[in-house]
Amino acid sequence: MPTFPATHDSAEPPASRPPHCPPELNGPTWETAARRLLAKMLGEFAYEGIVTPVPAQGEDAWALPLDEGGGTLGFRARRGAYDGWRVDARSITHTPPGPDAAPVEFGDPFRFIVLARKLLALDGTTLGHLLRELSTTLAADARIDHTARTADVLAGLDYAELEGHQTGHPWLVLNKGRLGFSGSDTAAWAPEARVRRRLPWLAAHTSLAVYRGTGALADPARLYAHELDPATRAAFDQELRERGLDPAGYLYLPVHPWQWDEVVLPLFAPALAAGTLVPLRADPDVRLPQQSIRTFLNLSRPERHTVKLPLSVLNTLVWRGLPTERTLAAPAVTAWVHGLRDADPFLHTECGVILLGEVASVTVAHPVYDALPEVPYQYRELLGAIWREPLTGRLAPGERARTLASLLHTDPRGRAFTEELVARSGLAPEAWLQRLFAALLPPLLHFLYRYGTVFSPHGENAIVVYDEHDVPVRLAVKDFVDDINVSARPLPEHDSMPHEVRAVLLTEPPGFLTQFIHSGLFVGVFRYLSALCADRLDVPEERFWSLVRAEIVRYQQRFPELKERFEMFDLFTPRIERLCLNRNRLYADGYRDRAERPHAVVDGTVPNPLYRR
Repeated sequence: MPTFPATHDSAEPPASRPPHCPPELNGPTWETAARRLLAKMLGEFAYEGIVTPVPAQGEDAWALPLDEGGGTLGFRARRGAYDGWRVDARSITHTPPGPDAAPVEFGDPFRFIVLARKLLALDGTTLGHLLRELSTTLAADARIDHTARTADVLAGLDYAELEGHQTGHPWLVLNKGRLGFSGSDTAAWAPEARVRRRLPWLAAHTSLAVYRGTGALADPARLYAHELDPATRAAFDQELRERGLDPAGYLYLPVHPWQWDEVVLPLFAPALAAGTLVPLRADPDVRLPQQSIRTFLNLSRPERHTVKLPLSVLNTLVWRGLPTERTLAAPAVTAWVHGLRDADPFLHTECGVILLGEVASVTVAHPVYDALPEVPYQYRELLGAIWREPLTGRLAPGERARTLASLLHTDPRGRAFTEELVARSGLAPEAWLQRLFAALLPPLLHFLYRYGTVFSPHGENAIVVYDEHDVPVRLAVKDFVDDINVSARPLPEHDSMPHEVRAVLLTEPPGFLTQFIHSGLFVGVFRYLSALCADRLDVPEERFWSLVRAEIVRYQQRFPELKERFEMFDLFTPRIERLCLNRNRLYADGYRDRAERPHAVVDGTVPNPLYRR
């Protein structure tokens, strides 16, 4: 159970440790991480049209005039798919104003923001918070660099361990801001800290808490019998009885210790005083936080469920709570999607797609905030838990799993993780990529075309399953409940959708539904992977995208009866709308509170590399 600091009545302050500087905060590590992040910032800001570099003298040379009196940045960059940019971090220079000024090496993203703040059109509030997010992201990057492992070592790690070595969202520049975390919080709970922890639990009275579960887990007793040893369950019951409370009137759920200290204790104080919310001890299992921060894998008992908990920190685009409505509906949505898969031989047998369902949830309503739809959404996502199916037991002998994001990783020696896996497979690079696309695309396309349903298969949620030779063989998807969208145009396949599911799933016009594959997978992952394969595997980008297109065409030839759906959900349009994730932070939302969760900004269009004249 979380403990409180001791109080001190004397005039003498309590003894404390002297400040400690983490070892990763050293000059060389910081400078490398800063220069790399500056290159990413320039590339992604240029991709989203936030800045507009102009051609300069020299091959692949570009210039970016800064604010008046700020001079000019110069750099080399290659253009890629979807009008993307690949900026060479080693090439960035700054030329001060003046006719005789000479360019000097430049690698300071803070200085860039200062010199370009008018160009970027940042208001003062956004500028201040953005610099903070930039600093915390860089500190996390430095930690990752300081503890980096070589690609051959990473290839030997299991799924849970590999997660702690990933570098975060490739598209979002400020991808590890985690506003709300202190330095010690980050050292304790960030995925790159790789600290194994036990989680305390709470008992929530059924006047506040609601349980949902699928199938056999419809009875919460079945969930607790699986997740808690008998001695732990008995201890929880006894703690309630010692307070004069009846365990039959309570639901149990784990709580993130940070959330307990920062949110539950101050905001649920009336419930704690009334005994409708009761803190309990930690269960014995050791868990490890994953890239999403709020999700924990069970290391002690891997067959037990993964736990997803609300964490009221602002990271990437949103506060990382658990929306009440979706937490309640998560098991029902899982049951519906599992039903589609299990009744479809192509998905179930041919693809063998693994959908790690959210099979049980406890939602704890705040007595005041949940009745106020106009308050910031973070206050309606404060407390609850979701239990997700683990990978353990779902892989065949010899199979292993890694998140799709890992394919974008490059080790300190410059060796790409994808390069390592291709070498281990014994296949030619193109043949390996064909196997990758054949594993990933058919199930995603089938859900789109046959069922008018999409996930967001970005690098963290999409999991590649490999055989014993590190050849991709099939797809697993996690955390899909939050990201499911369905066609706003009615389809007969939706007639069997339960009302509870229909009420929470977001809908989009058919023309926009394809964005979940384009932006989630192609722009958000393949845009970078295609460049990496060109550099490290000698597979030209044009060839990479032709292989992607060929896999889509192969699917369409396999299901000619869906021809009308191929036209309805057209992945081969000349251009697609440009979703802009960084614009959300800089302009659309900034750091303002809002009553509803934000959505990605659409700004302009970009050419589609799958289009053929």
